[in-house]
Amino acid sequence: MLGGRLSTKLAYSSGNLSVNLIAQAFATYIVFYYVDVLGVKPGLISAAMVGHGIVNAILNPLFGHLSDRTTSRWGRRVPYMLFGMVPLAAAFTAIWFPVGEGMALFWYFVIIVLVYDILFVMVVLNYSSLFPEMFTTMRERASVSASRQMLGIVGMIIGVALPPLLYGDLGWGPMGAIFAGVALLFLIIMVSTSKEKTTVEREKLSFKQSLKYTFTNKAFVMFVIASFLVQFTFAMLPAIIPFFTKYVLNASDDSNTILLGAIFAAAIPCVFLWSKLVTRWGLRKTAMVAVACYAASMIPFAFVSSVLAAAIAAAVIGIGLAGLLVLLDMLLSEVIDEDEKRTKVRREGMYFGMNGFIVRWGVSLQAVVLGVILETTGYVKDAVQTETAVWGIRSMLSFIPLGALLLAFVFFYLYPIRGSERKSSIDL
Repeated sequence: MLGGRLSTKLAYSSGNLSVNLIAQAFATYIVFYYVDVLGVKPGLISAAMVGHGIVNAILNPLFGHLSDRTTSRWGRRVPYMLFGMVPLAAAFTAIWFPVGEGMALFWYFVIIVLVYDILFVMVVLNYSSLFPEMFTTMRERASVSASRQMLGIVGMIIGVALPPLLYGDLGWGPMGAIFAGVALLFLIIMVSTSKEKTTVEREKLSFKQSLKYTFTNKAFVMFVIASFLVQFTFAMLPAIIPFFTKYVLNASDDSNTILLGAIFAAAIPCVFLWSKLVTRWGLRKTAMVAVACYAASMIPFAFVSSVLAAAIAAAVIGIGLAGLLVLLDMLLSEVIDEDEKRTKVRREGMYFGMNGFIVRWGVSLQAVVLGVILETTGYVKDAVQTETAVWGIRSMLSFIPLGALLLAFVFFYLYPIRGSERKSSIDL
């Protein structure tokens, strides 16, 4: 069986290291580079980044539907990755080699980020869409999801922690080129071993009809709302931790690394624990347990007052977070399997695309919540904060994500598919 070989599973999983490496480096440093290093006006870059988010969200379902309808001798997904990964690496590299000054530099930023967005969605959406088709049983999916997330966390750590060391010694351009080269290497490994069922029934519905079928699927609606709420908390964590360490703990910037490192250090081994639990409990029950653990881990941040206590609490966050990282794509894969029984076609592209479209707004919601709370509680940059402002910052790492996760728990409870060990109708 295709998914049964360990080498295939590891090779496919390695693609997630590439995805998270370039995605995290872009998200963490792009604004700083163009604003603080190159001197582009912050308002212009902010407007461009809003446009970047909108374009990224819209491209997901469009590319997903196109991929579902594609016919080639290599399958539906592989051609987009095969011909997109080298241009993607080139576009990512070009971002860090700016051209022009003033408005010319700004328009270079707009154009190169647009090209990067198009290529990133084209490659990553099709990479994700291969998962349910290549790995068809609960056990396979659990195993691969765990290794994917483990390697994804490694990529995330590299993308966040390594750039200061590289751009400090080599410069920003060489840093981008090195990251692009590493990402391309693992994408080549992934694509070279990824094979899909080329005789699977193609999508024949129009884009409008496909949207209708997608949003009349109760399982998908329950899943995507819960996923949106979870992704909102994922975005909230790295955004609020610097405020928490500086103004609540009164600690140095190094404490940010300690807290994020504690989360990742706990998450990496726990992804394998959750992959074992899901084969025993089934997806719905395991998701409810994971979201409950994750929600409970937010409570200590309402009262911790030292870096050590915060680091311990952060490590507990990693336990539940790891479970959700493993489970989200597995749940969506189960939704796709059930949809095939209704529509008689495999529509991974549309489902992963619409999921990407919706959860992308979780990042936007995080930015809105962060801005509103800081404004309304009287936050002042580089000042000793009032008690109200401190509680506002605490709430964004405790009560607000706790509330979002309790809502997510409800939607996971309402998730209608109760199956456990499942295999799709694809005979790989």
